[in-house]
Amino acid sequence: MSVKILHVEDNPANRMIVRDLLEFQGYQVVEVSDGEEALAAVERERPDLILMDIQLPRVTGLEATRRIKAREDLRLIPIIAVTSFALSGDDQKAAAAGCDAYIAKPYRPRDLLQLIKSLLPSTRH
Repeated sequence: MSVKILHVEDNPANRMIVRDLLEFQGYQVVEVSDGEEALAAVERERPDLILMDIQLPRVTGLEATRRIKAREDLRLIPIIAVTSFALSGDDQKAAAAGCDAYIAKPYRPRDLLQLIKSLLPSTRH
């Protein structure tokens, strides 16, 4: 069974790039475009890891993360905060919301893949 990653990103071009990268590595990718859809998808799909854009329509990535981490049955799913508006202190805000890691765009694909692997149980990748 392959590892399932929920990718929450409102930019279609960014979704395509990450989907191609992750699928090439053998991951199963589920995509949604806003925080509200992310909350429904995490309930339905039970992903192994979430890539969460911070700047999202409707429900922000940080708010979606707070809601996910507040649930006993979902709180152990690793969440990587992804943002293109990296400002000083954003990494602390992401951590405070419950994100397990943080990466700023643009990032090197190799760095993203290493971060994903570091957060998955070693038996899953």
